[in-house]
Amino acid sequence: MGWGNGQKDRGNNRSRELYAAAAVAAGQLPPVWLAWWIADTSGDTYGRGFNSLGMACVLILAPLVLPVLGLVQAMAQPLPAGLLADFAAARARGPRWAWHVTCAVLLGVAWAAPATLLWGWSFLGTALLFGAVGVLPALAMTYVRRRPRWGFWGVWCRSGLASFVVFVLVGIGGAAATAAGLLKGYEPPVLSAGQLTGVWRGAEGAVLRLHPGGRAEFTDLPSEISSEKWSDGRYFAVCDGTGSWSLRRENSEGWDTDRDGVELSLDGGCGQRTYWSIGGTERDPELFVLFGDPDAGDLWILEPQRPS
Repeated sequence: MGWGNGQKDRGNNRSRELYAAAAVAAGQLPPVWLAWWIADTSGDTYGRGFNSLGMACVLILAPLVLPVLGLVQAMAQPLPAGLLADFAAARARGPRWAWHVTCAVLLGVAWAAPATLLWGWSFLGTALLFGAVGVLPALAMTYVRRRPRWGFWGVWCRSGLASFVVFVLVGIGGAAATAAGLLKGYEPPVLSAGQLTGVWRGAEGAVLRLHPGGRAEFTDLPSEISSEKWSDGRYFAVCDGTGSWSLRRENSEGWDTDRDGVELSLDGGCGQRTYWSIGGTERDPELFVLFGDPDAGDLWILEPQRPS
């Protein structure tokens, strides 16, 4: 009987620790997302507007999606980190909670490796993020272990309230930093025609060669098409051939744009004149064009070919 009760108690403790970790993991996602969004909007938006429909969908689906994401993270990071902490604490010095946090961070760094390989993210940035988001769920598991009276709804309600407060504070902090000039808006680089001359490459084999004197050659390059040819969400044609190019400054005649860019005219009937805006930085410039809906259109980016 005693052995059975002990097993039952351990099972209950594990369950409490799991839902505590899931609740905290889910609760920290909205503030983290808002901080990322504030930082992202201070960079190059590539002409995209504010997607109000997408934001509405996020707000509606968040109560359903966040608990699932929190549970997934809890099972992938702080829960196995707790098992590793038990093993380490039994064989080495130091408090168990410190081992738990350390193991959670190390597991986050380990999970950054497949994420980097699958999606091409920066390993250092991903490792720092994944490691950081494992700290609070690990501490929550330790806290609940010492206070077994905390029930399921008590943990989730506290986590939700804390998430809302931190979310508001992050929003206020971002607005204040922007107003104070600490977060500056993005400024595209100012390039000369000579700096634009060369080979530019993009996704799916797109190549654009800008020659001195205004001649252009291109392969698998997207180009504007007339609105009469729009169909099934297709707003561009992929073209091969030659044409001409010229550097245009912001608010150039014939173009409603607030950026410098390259006006590309094509020979033949594949596509129409297309305005490739200049983005990136002085050191790493880009050419881009956004086809279709400004909120969710097709974005094409070209980068200069570096000498091998």
